[in-house]
Amino acid sequence: MSAELFEALELLEKTKGIPVDYMLEKVEGALMSAYKKEEGSTSVRVAINREKRQLKLFRVRVVVEEVTDPKSEISLEDAQKISRRYVLGSSVEDEVKTKNFGRISAQTAKQVIVQGIREAEKSNILRDYEKKREEIISAVVIKREDATGDVVVDTGTSNALLPKSEQIPGEDLFVGDRIKVFVTEVGKADEKGPMVTLSRTHPSMVKRMFESEIPEIRDGIVLVKGISREAGSRTKIAVESRDENVDAVGACIGNRGMRIAEIVNELHGEKIDVVQFSEYAETYIAAALSPATVKEVEFDGERSAKVLVDGDQLSLAIGKEGQNVRLAAKLTGYKIDIKGVKI
Repeated sequence: MSAELFEALELLEKTKGIPVDYMLEKVEGALMSAYKKEEGSTSVRVAINREKRQLKLFRVRVVVEEVTDPKSEISLEDAQKISRRYVLGSSVEDEVKTKNFGRISAQTAKQVIVQGIREAEKSNILRDYEKKREEIISAVVIKREDATGDVVVDTGTSNALLPKSEQIPGEDLFVGDRIKVFVTEVGKADEKGPMVTLSRTHPSMVKRMFESEIPEIRDGIVLVKGISREAGSRTKIAVESRDENVDAVGACIGNRGMRIAEIVNELHGEKIDVVQFSEYAETYIAAALSPATVKEVEFDGERSAKVLVDGDQLSLAIGKEGQNVRLAAKLTGYKIDIKGVKI
């Protein structure tokens, strides 16, 4: 049984990446518990020798003057029959070689290996997801719950849930669809596996997509300075160039809009305004209200601004249901009040 056990554990290490030593600790603890349960409250020790591929169990008894529990105690007289070196308080170990132990050990080892595999696989999956926290990963929709709208996706690491609340509004996902998802949180594993929160609505998903699609951002030449998003509708992203020869906004949009088109397509047609960041609040606020043209920005408080626009730009600056000014305010951190003036 010992040789077969070591072969099985070594195969697990090669195929599953589960360390032999980790599994042997599990087997050791389980065998001790199994034997104690079978024999009663008996002290026991498991000896493991990886080089010789041996696993042995020893019953441990304490040398006493008067034996009250034969399973855990041995008289001094009987102990000295084994060896004259034993004195009161010594521990006497007898190797257990019964057929019963062979049956117990085989069953226990099998149970421990199965359970150990499950635990180790969950730990490995958890580690993989931890590496991907706040990153974008590819996934395939494998199941859709029509009642809730939630979908189950295969991320290549495991199956995970993409709740309806984290899906882009207006987007219908079907089995077989290949999508990108953002890993927002990773929690401890339960019986079903690691608790992973996926999203397609998180603002940082857009940021990560720009980092992936725009070489200048990936290389650190263009920096993302801020982002505000209403998923499925519109996003504003502020960028700044560290190289005076590189146009930050142009780099993100690309020739004929080819670069940003890839991102828009992935986000189900969501509109994206690429805004030039500025340390000057007046300039930054004016840019954030794009595509409207701003005439003047006045400050009437520490984080409050009044923006003047021509009358024909008023509705464009405010946006449908106030969305444009709302996103601009979130992007810049200023409360923005827009006033139209006659041309």
